[in-house]
Amino acid sequence: MSFLLFQISFGVYFLATVTYMAFFVSQKGGIRSLARNIFLVAGILHTLHIIMRCIEAGHTPITNQHETVSFFAWSVAWGYLSFRWRYTVKNFGTFVSLLTFILMIISFSSIKEIEPLVPALQSWWLPIHAFIAIIADGFLALGFIGGTMYLLQERELKKKRFGLFYYRLPSLDALDNLNNHCLTIGFPLLTLGIITGSVWAKQAWGNYWQWDPKEVGALITWFLYAALVHQRFTVGWRGRRAAIMTIIAFISVLFTMWGVTNFVGGLHTYGQ
Repeated sequence: MSFLLFQISFGVYFLATVTYMAFFVSQKGGIRSLARNIFLVAGILHTLHIIMRCIEAGHTPITNQHETVSFFAWSVAWGYLSFRWRYTVKNFGTFVSLLTFILMIISFSSIKEIEPLVPALQSWWLPIHAFIAIIADGFLALGFIGGTMYLLQERELKKKRFGLFYYRLPSLDALDNLNNHCLTIGFPLLTLGIITGSVWAKQAWGNYWQWDPKEVGALITWFLYAALVHQRFTVGWRGRRAAIMTIIAFISVLFTMWGVTNFVGGLHTYGQ
């Protein structure tokens, strides 16, 4: 049943992405409203899938690549939807829906079998740590999208030949504010995710820090975002430098999430 819900939500995300892209080209308000409603339905169906998967597995479904990437896509989708209720960022939904659908494709192509938890994962810290960490990654992903949109719009302005993106992307100030909003939510959650992971490590392995490759990757990611926060709020970094730093830091997020597990190994490879 849970996989059926996943398939349905996958299809609805695809429909939402296509509709958002149609709006991006046409800029017709009716198509935009339709795309938003479809994306909301996809998010609700995705939530039902995660709940059903949790019931079927008997534990929090964030223990392999299929589940983790699916939950990452869910966090991106609902991070955007929560953001959308308070702010309007022109055509942000088009880029968010595209990233969400790409993540769903990765999840769809991964091994989907439910397997028993290894002893290290049999803890109440699993839902606490994993939920906080992946929600953080979702908001940091939104910041990455905002940074990418910023560089695209800046490029249009520098060329002085206003094309497809210029008339469809928000102002540079709006995108910089978007970056700042996502950072102020995502960075504290990232910090809390590392703290809860350390407490869990103490319970599971006897030490707060093992210098495992994924722990090192998470620490490097934290320092990158900490540097960005410092530069933004003390030195006054804005615009292009902040956008580039946001993109670089998010690449570190992706490498920590997938690169370490698939290419480096370590204590956290049970999730691959």
